[in-house]
Amino acid sequence: MNKKPIHTVPSGNGWSNKQGGKEISRHHTKANAESEGRRQAMRFETEHVIHKVNGQIVKKNSYGNDPCPPKDKR
Repeated sequence: MNKKPIHTVPSGNGWSNKQGGKEISRHHTKANAESEGRRQAMRFETEHVIHKVNGQIVKKNSYGNDPCPPKDKR
């Protein structure tokens, strides 16, 4: 089963977490939205994508079976 990533994005006067285009949570601050998005990504074992206010992707974290794991084994 393909698990859709969770995106933390600006929404109106706050921030939202969306999965598959559907809003799964809404928050007043980006920090709260990131924290909840991380929790949900871990729960669903998927990727968490964090965006800036302008929509640009800032960071991606994978909490599941990563199809492209990092090559360095530190």
